[in-house]
Amino acid sequence: MSMDTLKIAIIGGGVGGLAAGIALRRSGHAVSIFEQASSFSRVGADINLTPNVVRAIDGLGAGEAIRQSGAMPTYRISRDWDTGLETSRLGMSKDAEQRYGAPQVTIHRADIVQALADQFPLEHIHFSKRLKTLSQDENGIRLIFEDGSQQKFDVVVGADGIHSRVRTAIFGEESPRFTGIVSFRCVVPTEKVKHVPEIEAFTKWWGPVPEQQIVTFPLNQGKDTFIFATTGQETWTEESWTSQGDVDELREFYKDFHPNAKALLQACDTTLKSALYERDPLPQWSQDCVTLLGDACHPMLPFMAQGAGMAIEDAVVLGRAFEGIRHKQQIKNALKIYEETRKQRTAQIQLGSQGNQWMKQQGNADWVYRYDAWHTELAQS
Repeated sequence: MSMDTLKIAIIGGGVGGLAAGIALRRSGHAVSIFEQASSFSRVGADINLTPNVVRAIDGLGAGEAIRQSGAMPTYRISRDWDTGLETSRLGMSKDAEQRYGAPQVTIHRADIVQALADQFPLEHIHFSKRLKTLSQDENGIRLIFEDGSQQKFDVVVGADGIHSRVRTAIFGEESPRFTGIVSFRCVVPTEKVKHVPEIEAFTKWWGPVPEQQIVTFPLNQGKDTFIFATTGQETWTEESWTSQGDVDELREFYKDFHPNAKALLQACDTTLKSALYERDPLPQWSQDCVTLLGDACHPMLPFMAQGAGMAIEDAVVLGRAFEGIRHKQQIKNALKIYEETRKQRTAQIQLGSQGNQWMKQQGNADWVYRYDAWHTELAQS
């Protein structure tokens, strides 16, 4: 069957879903995004966009907006937890512009969502639409929502996160594994920590064991500082990014760290606490005309700061794979190209994040930061 455009549904209006919507529209397709929230709101974590990701965002038309609302760290620095000795340093900001063609940008999730949403027509974003399940046959894919409504599409992209309803519909129920690691997130005015050396850099304090660390970076054009800390904890009873934590407990976990690291935690008035979960790389992402993107298919620990970035790279490659696709019989092949182009890179970063050793010592970051989703060679069909 021939057609002018394909009807594509994206389940999930987060960073990956919006990026995919922009890329697929640019490839000439009719795209609808379905988001379970009632609107975009200022919730969620702060995000580190490394040069490979910023370059992908530039191609989506949102690069200027993220630079205006975010911050650009001067360096990426690793330090020992107790001595404070520097173990690696990588120039970012202007150095990254010269080396990789884009800087590192650290930003609140809501600001990148808004920057991407500004590049996608609001009338094609459907809020308060939570997917219940889906079914597909030779005539297309039927989406069934919890409000009882149904719609049909030619292609469906599950960008609906680690608890993906799309993944469950095509591959069955499964549960992510608790890693035994919990995280704390705090945002403080930079004025309160300006005495900490190089507070304008992205700095990782490596703890005595791999699961323990403190990471800091600037936000909001440097006006605020984001503090992210992880430590081992054997049990956890909920999976949420928004559980209220205890700052005294946070400080106790890191009481033996270097004074500059402890000074960061002393500035925290409140903290959010959450558990970190993981899955092994999926052997396949697609079934017929349904595919997955981002955390729905390759959730990863935050230790390489590439979770949101991999979703954005996925989106760009997915859009490229659908360029010139105008026949239903071409869909499966396009999804195969997308999947085969992305699986090796995302699995490598997923497993590297689990190991949590990347850039602890001076090393070559080029294989991560130099990747260009707009020009990487697509897999052969």
